[in-house]
Amino acid sequence: MSDCAPRYDAGQLVAFADALLRAAGMADAPAATVARTLVDGDLLGHDTHGLALLAGYVKELESGGMRREGQPLVVSDRPAAVLWDGQRLPGPWLVHRGIDLLLPRARELGTASLVIRRSHHIACLAAYMLRALDEGMLLLLACSDPNSASVAPFGGTEAVFTPNPLALGFALTGSGVMVDISASITTNGMSNRKRAAGETFARDVLIDAQGRPSNDPQVLFDDPPGTLLPLGGLDHGHKGYGMALLVEALTGGLAGHGRADPPEGWGATVYLTLHDLDAFGGKRAFLRQMDHLAEACRTNRPADPGRPVRLPGEGGLRRRAEQAAAGVCLHPSIAPALESLGQRYGLDLPSALA
Repeated sequence: MSDCAPRYDAGQLVAFADALLRAAGMADAPAATVARTLVDGDLLGHDTHGLALLAGYVKELESGGMRREGQPLVVSDRPAAVLWDGQRLPGPWLVHRGIDLLLPRARELGTASLVIRRSHHIACLAAYMLRALDEGMLLLLACSDPNSASVAPFGGTEAVFTPNPLALGFALTGSGVMVDISASITTNGMSNRKRAAGETFARDVLIDAQGRPSNDPQVLFDDPPGTLLPLGGLDHGHKGYGMALLVEALTGGLAGHGRADPPEGWGATVYLTLHDLDAFGGKRAFLRQMDHLAEACRTNRPADPGRPVRLPGEGGLRRRAEQAAAGVCLHPSIAPALESLGQRYGLDLPSALA
């Protein structure tokens, strides 16, 4: 990362994305939140789910697939369990609004959950784990898109699921853990990027329509299409299959809205739960346990001495701090797309740092 060039100032990228979203019609408050969340994805190193999504979001605003303004509808509201209809409003804004809603309830009740149906796409799940670290909470977040499918159930050849990510965040003393994983081996975003670049994966992470293993993302676009493999692959994909079902139950199942309903376009169904550490064994006791476990992981004798064991999220937090100071390293495909997008609205991409 240190030898990356060119780099861009993170604050200027947020301002550019904010201005672009507002120029495309998004209301001011959602635009600011979405812009910050996308850049957070790049800062953490999740560059398929950062500013790489901006062109798609603008296209959705232009077509009406993403609502420009409005409020979520409260479908059900109990003290510790809430259901919203997101009305296809910007996903990152809905998720941050949801965390804002849950924080005081979790502090009062110990645990509070929100499910959002008919949200638009929510970008990088790891970006929201920063809120858990800042607030001293444990956050569990899951997401599915009932409007599309690219992952077959274990043993099958026809897509039923999306990658169905699941994320977990909690603080440690002086650091934190941020897990952001999917029920499939890889993602649609990475598959699209590799196909556009004419690249293949290093391993077989897909199958074609006949169930034959493949490392070529083109199989997703064949007729009939192939699918992404669930986590565990051909040998142990039942584990990813089970995780996909867990995410579907937490999202579409609890929302009462999902794959049994007509598709509406690119979007999401979202599950969030916040746990207040003091409501259980207490924050000090939580940190004593998890700090001990973290140290046991970090000091574990590595199989490769050049690659010591690290905790999920440590690399992302290190990249975030480094890029906040030295500038954001964008994937080579992103800056040209942003420049073209900005020109359509009379906006210039910030100049690269010297």
